[in-house]
Amino acid sequence: MSAWGDRFRSGTDVSDMPVHTLTEIITIPRSTPITPWSLIARRFAYAMLLMVLVATLVYIDRDGYSEPLTYIDALYYSAVSLSTTGYGDITPVTQGARLVNIFLITPARVAFLMLLVGTTLSVLTEDSRKTLQIQQWRQSVRNHTIVIGYGTKGRSAIDALLAGGAAPSSIVVVDTDAVSLSQAENRGLVTVHGDATKSGVLRIAGVSRARSVVVAPSSDDTAVLVTLSVRELAPSAMIVASARESENQHLLMQSGADSVVVSAETTGRLLGLATVTPPVVEMMEDLLSPDEGFAVAERPTADDEVGANPRHLADIVLGVVRSGELYRIDAPEAEAVEPGDRILYVRMTKPVEQADD
Repeated sequence: MSAWGDRFRSGTDVSDMPVHTLTEIITIPRSTPITPWSLIARRFAYAMLLMVLVATLVYIDRDGYSEPLTYIDALYYSAVSLSTTGYGDITPVTQGARLVNIFLITPARVAFLMLLVGTTLSVLTEDSRKTLQIQQWRQSVRNHTIVIGYGTKGRSAIDALLAGGAAPSSIVVVDTDAVSLSQAENRGLVTVHGDATKSGVLRIAGVSRARSVVVAPSSDDTAVLVTLSVRELAPSAMIVASARESENQHLLMQSGADSVVVSAETTGRLLGLATVTPPVVEMMEDLLSPDEGFAVAERPTADDEVGANPRHLADIVLGVVRSGELYRIDAPEAEAVEPGDRILYVRMTKPVEQADD
C-alpha cells in the first residue's frame, strides 16, 4: 500500500501533505493523451536523429580520422561511439577531430544513452510534470463545480452541466472508487480520489473557492455528513444534494443544502404519471434530457424585454429569477420583467426541421 494511503487511513489531513504526494489523489487529464508506444517511438526517433546528426559532423571532418570515411563509415562510427561499443577500428587522429569528439560527440553519447535507457528519468519527469500541474491547478482553480459521487446521479448531473456549456476542466469529481474516477478522467474531468466526508479531501478539491457543489453519494447519511462539511468550509457555495428518501430531505436542508432532490419520490411520481398519462412522462424525460428535443434553461433578460409581461415573450417562460428567488409565471411578482431578472424558459436543444415546399 502506498504511503499516502497509510496517511489517509490514519486520519492525517491530506490537504496539508506536500504537493508531490498528491499525484495519486488528484488527476488532471491531458488534453491529448500519450500512449506508451508513442512515447517509445518518439524516443527512438530522437535517438536515430541524433545518430544521423553525429554522423554528419564526423563526415564533414572525415579527413581527421585514421582512414578515409564514406557516409556509411560515418554512420557506423556514430553508432558504435554513441552506444559506447567502441571497436577502435576508426579513431580520430587530428586535433580538430579529437576536439569534436570531446565537446560534441561525448555529450551526444550521454544524450543518446538517456534517450534509450531513460525509463527512470521519464518516470521522474512525469511525476514532476504532474506535481507542477497539480500545484498550478490548486492555485488557479476558481468558481468550479464539485460533484461528489460518480454514480448514476453524479454522471447525470455532469451530463446536464456539460450540455449547459460548462467546460470539463471546471468540474471536479470526488469519489473513492478508482474505476469510476478513471471513467470521469476519460471525459476530461479533474478527479480527486478520497472520502468527501473528510475536510482534507474537500480542501484538495478547492471547495472554499467552488461556485457550486453537487452532493450525490449512494446513501443519505453520507450525503448529510458531506453537506455539513461542505457548508462549514464553503459558506457561500451553492449546495445541491440528492436524497433517496423524502424523510431525509429536512436533514439535508438543515445541514446547509440550498436545494434537495428526492430521487425515490420523484421516480415514484413519474411511475404514477406513466400509468395515467404516459405522454406527460415522455415530455418530462424530454425536458430533463439536455441533448434531446426540449430543455429547461435560464438566460438573462434582454433590454427590450424589461417591463414586459413574461407571458408575452417569444419563449415559453416558466418563471422569473430575481435576486436569487424564483417566481413562477403565475406569481404576482412575475407580472413584469425587471432589470437584472433572469428568465427560466423552455429551450429547443435541436433546430426545428423545416418542411419541404
